[in-house]
Amino acid sequence: MADTPTSSDPQRIQQWLDEHRITEVECLIPDMAGQARGKIVPRHKYDPAVGLRLPEAVLTMTVTGDYPEKDYTSVADPDMQLLPDASTLRPVPWAKEPTAQIIHDCFSFDGKSVDLSPRNVLRRILQLYSDEGWRPIVAPEMEFYLVQVEPDEDIPLKAPVGRTRRTEAGMQSFSMDAINEYDDIFDVMYDWCEAEGIQLDTLIHEMGTAQMEINLDHGDPLPLADQVFLFKRTIREVAIRHQMYATFMAKPMQGQPGSAMHIHQSVVGMADGKNIFSRADGEASDRFFHFIGGLQTYLPAAIAFFAPYVNSYRRLSRYTSAPINLSWGYDNRTCGLRVPHSVPQARRVENRLAGVDVNPYLALAVSLACGYLGMKQGLKPTEPLSGSAYEQPHQLPRHLDDAVEKLMQCTPLVELFGEHFIQTYAAIKDTEYREYFDVVSPWERRFLLLNV
Repeated sequence: MADTPTSSDPQRIQQWLDEHRITEVECLIPDMAGQARGKIVPRHKYDPAVGLRLPEAVLTMTVTGDYPEKDYTSVADPDMQLLPDASTLRPVPWAKEPTAQIIHDCFSFDGKSVDLSPRNVLRRILQLYSDEGWRPIVAPEMEFYLVQVEPDEDIPLKAPVGRTRRTEAGMQSFSMDAINEYDDIFDVMYDWCEAEGIQLDTLIHEMGTAQMEINLDHGDPLPLADQVFLFKRTIREVAIRHQMYATFMAKPMQGQPGSAMHIHQSVVGMADGKNIFSRADGEASDRFFHFIGGLQTYLPAAIAFFAPYVNSYRRLSRYTSAPINLSWGYDNRTCGLRVPHSVPQARRVENRLAGVDVNPYLALAVSLACGYLGMKQGLKPTEPLSGSAYEQPHQLPRHLDDAVEKLMQCTPLVELFGEHFIQTYAAIKDTEYREYFDVVSPWERRFLLLNV
């Protein structure tokens, strides 16, 4: 049976392209790292009914552009068929000529979804919820740094110069004046995001020097993942045009806090729209606690999706607003799982584990999958923590290779996501770890060169 998406509407796409006098089309797919891959096609050669083709091997690339030693695609190195999702059609605000961008879904030529496509992975988890009559609601919060342009990778990053022609001194959490230092950037950011339909909520200055946080409006997971994917492209473009970088590394600077992508999650019934985490009397439901139990049970094995690079683990340390375990508590930011104060209809769980360096499709898919397993298996959480979770033991993998090993050993996650996908993802992470391990760091040269 074919899996062609109902949102592929060639006529609607053609009409939009005509109305906006588009001359070029950026045909995009998110790869395993969450980067945009694809082709730029002249408008007169783009047929949305046919789509286009890319090698399936694109989905097995590492963040460095390399590939695992073992080939996880067919030996024939086949193409995928890419078909556009009409709901993702947007302008490219920074393009000189009228240009559109549209996210495509990946299919084999017999009409089946390519199981390595991150967007398809999220679709499959959402289908599990739909089969139960449930609809997840999520709200991502993205932290990122603005830094000076520095082409030399060996030189540490520095905070950029603002409108006062000075760099920030100290940490300026929630400072309005510190945000205003970069008004020119944020004015353009809001204009471009509005043009693209990216639903920005609030902007704040975070703890780090020139570290910002953008919240997105809550909604359905797939459109929200698309917006995170597109926002990263957008703010990078804005920053570059203002002689800065915007970075989504989890820990870009020594001595500064890391950057997270906190995920707020709730679930509503498809029939009545009511939050299944709350009972009719307004108290928390059994499913609410089972969802937390699933996160506590399976997130440790899934951390390779929430801390996907060697740099990610530098963020997960005590007293840095990042979790070291999966304790949960009410309005407790030291915990990996936080339940904010809310009315019953807005009862939700905040997953604070993910770094902002994640692939948003995979992070949302896996977080929701862990909660789904908890609800299906009736898993019970620990007691809520009222004190500091930093006084509790460190319960998460410390390194990427440990995380990959735990993932491969977790049978429920392997069964849920499919052995082919899990093995491929693990091989990509293993390849990246080995590439990193070959690099001799400045610390090693400084302290070991003449002292051992």
